[in-house]
Amino acid sequence: MSYASFLRANSRWLAAGFLLTTFSGFGQTFYISLSSGHLREEFDLSHGDFGLLYMIATLGSAICLPWVGRSVDAFPVQRVALVVMLALTGLCVAMANVSSVWMLFFVIFGLRLSGQGMMTHTSMTAMGRWFSAQRGRAVSIASLGFPASESCFPALFVLTSGLLGWRMSWAAAAALVFLFALPVILWLLKQDRQPKALDGDGQKVEGRQWTRREALFDPVFWGVSAGVLAPPFIGTAILFNQVYLVDLRGWSLELFAAAFVVMAMVAILSSLTLGVLIDRFSARGVLPFMLLPLTLACIVLANIHVEAAAFVFMGLLGISNGFTATLGGALWPELYGTRHIGAIRSVAFAMMVFASAAGPGLIGVLIDFHVSYDVQLMGMGGYCALVTGLLFLTSRIAERRGHRT
Repeated sequence: MSYASFLRANSRWLAAGFLLTTFSGFGQTFYISLSSGHLREEFDLSHGDFGLLYMIATLGSAICLPWVGRSVDAFPVQRVALVVMLALTGLCVAMANVSSVWMLFFVIFGLRLSGQGMMTHTSMTAMGRWFSAQRGRAVSIASLGFPASESCFPALFVLTSGLLGWRMSWAAAAALVFLFALPVILWLLKQDRQPKALDGDGQKVEGRQWTRREALFDPVFWGVSAGVLAPPFIGTAILFNQVYLVDLRGWSLELFAAAFVVMAMVAILSSLTLGVLIDRFSARGVLPFMLLPLTLACIVLANIHVEAAAFVFMGLLGISNGFTATLGGALWPELYGTRHIGAIRSVAFAMMVFASAAGPGLIGVLIDFHVSYDVQLMGMGGYCALVTGLLFLTSRIAERRGHRT
């Protein structure tokens, strides 16, 4: 099946996946962190204080996600999406009216669980279950929602906050989810997709259907997890502290905001390219190369301090983001089947949420203790380089055991 034919035949489900990932942006760090300066000033919080609060709230959402995420296995995608989007709407309204540190904690917890957590989890689980032979393409298209939100939502925030204040930016987010995303996504999901006997050039053979318990006792699961946890930890830590970074380098915040467009464009190209490669070589085959762009990104940001480095770094981060989002959606069903994919993926995704929480908290504390930011960046790059070797080994083990669907 050609790419154009694939898009025409599956447009409504691909569009639903794309929009779910797009509107997860209101629970992602890049959007919440745009309010960090206002929140720290209003509630008299240091970088470390706010990072710690953010970390604990996100950890709480990660703990809940394996249980909440099982709902995608138990209920129709449309029903899950409805509940999640209503929750996200209410939480955006709550952020617009946040009045205390305690309220801020629970609002961030909810935004991370419903936005970053369940919106993304619902989209990626649906793509993994609905598609087999063309799974890589489907996941890559749904993953385009991430760069779409990263390129559009910051501009929406800056525009609205400049005119009406940062709180009204969150009110606008709530209105956008409730008045646009919710009705459109529910209409797209009105018809559930049933995988056909022949999907694309032929349905891949369904192998063993692992339970969540079986997957958690599989060494391959933990080898893969060591790799997939690095991008959310590192990417979130750096973007969460973007104001500190630009002050440290003497860059303008406007320049760094412009670099988000580069990241988004490169992430789109990376995601689409990887989707084709996954369908051709399998997700296992491309797994070992996952952390190479992020390794280079950390090295560049640590050692090159001119303004152009911001664009090079964000471009490499875009490659990493596109790679991680697409690979994560395709790899788990390829390794463990689709029957229990919601339960299995919810654990993996919960750990990613955990990593995204640990990053801002740890880096915020290190900043407060005046640990060199360049040393921190080189440490992150060193971790990626070491784990790349583990991913090569993990990929070989998975290939020999014949993990496939």
